[in-house]
Amino acid sequence: MKFLAALVLAVSAMTAHGFIQTQGLSSSSLLQKQTSNRQSESISNLWGVTTGRPSQRSSVPTYQQATGNKQATTRLHAVNIIIAGAPASGKGTQCEIIKEKFGVVHLSTGDMLRAAVAAGTEVGKKAKDFMDSGKLVPDEVIIGIVKDRLMEEDCQKMGWLLDGFPRTQAQAKALEEAGVSADCFLFLDVPDEVLVERVVGRRTDPVTGKIYHMTFSPPEDEEIASRLEQRSDDTEEKVKVRLEQFHTNVDAVKDSYTEIMVAIDGNQHPSVVSATITETIEKMTASKA
Repeated sequence: MKFLAALVLAVSAMTAHGFIQTQGLSSSSLLQKQTSNRQSESISNLWGVTTGRPSQRSSVPTYQQATGNKQATTRLHAVNIIIAGAPASGKGTQCEIIKEKFGVVHLSTGDMLRAAVAAGTEVGKKAKDFMDSGKLVPDEVIIGIVKDRLMEEDCQKMGWLLDGFPRTQAQAKALEEAGVSADCFLFLDVPDEVLVERVVGRRTDPVTGKIYHMTFSPPEDEEIASRLEQRSDDTEEKVKVRLEQFHTNVDAVKDSYTEIMVAIDGNQHPSVVSATITETIEKMTASKA
């Protein structure tokens, strides 16, 4: 009896001092609460959110923290970028690097059109009607698709990279009227004669799909060289026509982004171009960090 009385007194004292809290909680509830606390603490460690005690981490995570990418060090502050460049300017290569370094959503009009049509959105249905009839999709429909895509959660949180859009001054004005603004407009500047050489020398292996260049990255042996194919529009005459059209359109587009446009020398090694682009983006978006 003395032992039981002592035990009851001990338990009562511990309860009174907060060592044991039993009111309204079963043992399973206590376990769930402890698990929840551990999960909350784990989340706070990543995102810098305070859960019960101040965090020493920044409230804005880095791309490295959010994705586990050890090579990425840029902070996540929804960077919005437009990039333009002529055919064979190296834009595709740089887009992949920008996407990796800054964690932005890479968007091209072709991909957005196909996604909108597949999703059956209102503007996607409109685009499908034009495409099925063999007509060009008008600017107002394309702008609607782009605007809808940029409003999606991933673009709002991570930022976006518009690849080759807008292509005309009318599209640039329509974007502005729709309230879409970028932090920087990057233009990959490469001399026409270099672009022509890059395009004309391209060849594709129909067996592997690998792309070669007869000067810069020739095939490994004669067997591969003998089966390489050249695209029908990769001739000097057709490339010059495409470049003339590109310059006419891009010059008008650049006029819409004079305050945020930066010309990048694209006639350098891709790693040098990438370093310049990274430095440019970080400078242009420093106020958002």
